[in-house]
Amino acid sequence: MVKSMTEGNPLKLILNFTIPLLLGNLFQQTYNMVDAIIVGRYIGANALASVGASSSVQFMVLGFCMGCCAGFTIPVAQQFGAKNYDRMRSYIFHSGVLCVILAIIMTSVCAILCPQILHLMKTPDKLYADAYNYFLIIVLGISFSLLYNLLAGILRAVGDSRTPFIFLAVSTVSNILLDLLFIIVFKWGCAGAAGATITSQAISGILCLILINKKFDILKLKRSDMKFNGKNMLTCITMGIPMGLQYSITAIGSMVLQASNNKLGEVYISAFAAGSKIKQFAMCPFDALATAVSSFCSQNLGAVKFDRIRKGLRTGIVIGVIYGIFIGVVTNIWGYGLSSLFVKRSETEVLLASALYVGHLGLFFWAIGFLNCCRLTIQGIGYAGAAILSGILEMIARIVVSFVFVPKFGYTAITFADQCAWLVACAYCIPMVFVLIRRQERKCTQI
Repeated sequence: MVKSMTEGNPLKLILNFTIPLLLGNLFQQTYNMVDAIIVGRYIGANALASVGASSSVQFMVLGFCMGCCAGFTIPVAQQFGAKNYDRMRSYIFHSGVLCVILAIIMTSVCAILCPQILHLMKTPDKLYADAYNYFLIIVLGISFSLLYNLLAGILRAVGDSRTPFIFLAVSTVSNILLDLLFIIVFKWGCAGAAGATITSQAISGILCLILINKKFDILKLKRSDMKFNGKNMLTCITMGIPMGLQYSITAIGSMVLQASNNKLGEVYISAFAAGSKIKQFAMCPFDALATAVSSFCSQNLGAVKFDRIRKGLRTGIVIGVIYGIFIGVVTNIWGYGLSSLFVKRSETEVLLASALYVGHLGLFFWAIGFLNCCRLTIQGIGYAGAAILSGILEMIARIVVSFVFVPKFGYTAITFADQCAWLVACAYCIPMVFVLIRRQERKCTQI
């Protein structure tokens, strides 16, 4: 069901939008966790390390795709807020064309360069075969990831966060069942885990497409909507590509960090993989909240309601900081127990290293409450290019830690790298978001 967020209480609207989105993100992370749990417990710590050895590269590739999809749907939300539905559908058409092009390019390049990427990441020889099989299958499923993320982004742009949640729930159940089938029954190892993941993504994307065609008349493309418009195509590109690059640039820093960690040995590779899964799960509310704030701000930009944009941003930050403090306490108290979900209790050294990682992250989770809301608001009000600098700053921070501090302090430096990146990006994003809101307001009043 489509819903305008240009009227009504911002707190209520943002929370109502966030909750289904959060549940969907949790389901998405759940099937990622299931992969790790089943791989770690039924195949072994080395298999978990193989899956984790390319995780930052996967984040870069899939993050670029997800960022592009999110950017493509920003003008959709703006036109929905402005009630210009014909132009909204034109943006949907051009977004679909761009996603097809992205799928062809990204799949081809990543599949061809898969060996070189793993060698660049300093993947140990004993882990290489499983890491290669896992990564290759994941990149072959890029088109399914693009399909779901674009369609889900379009639904969120028009105020519907419930439908994507439902399909992610279906996808999660499918992934769990396929994991059990492929890994435990068929014994396909790491390749089975990857196959389960991309199959479940395909299910959620196809179901989303079917439902939009049947239930959302406002989103159905007419022949007149499917005419090439250079201006609309350029708008999608200028919004989508910078957001994709922002995700990827951030991931480059993570890749360098992971390569430094890979040099420390299999214990720390496994610990980093397990800790990263916990981090991803803990980050879900931040991501859901920021997406809600971005959609709220995009719609209200279309409606030219800047007071509501500021109220929405402030509301999101308060919620994010409160949650950040809470989850920080949780990861510090129960970090060891959470790590044991992915690693056998006999792997004491791995568990201690993973608990140290998530515990140190927990000290600074509150910063994400500021960073994500400010960054996605910058993107939501039409300044996707400005958000790239925050990604560059994060990348630089992680690279500095990797080359300067990891050689001196080892794994301890690894456990503080993300926090350094967050704080540096916050120093840029927090003042910049208010500057850009004011700039956009002046621009609109001059028209």
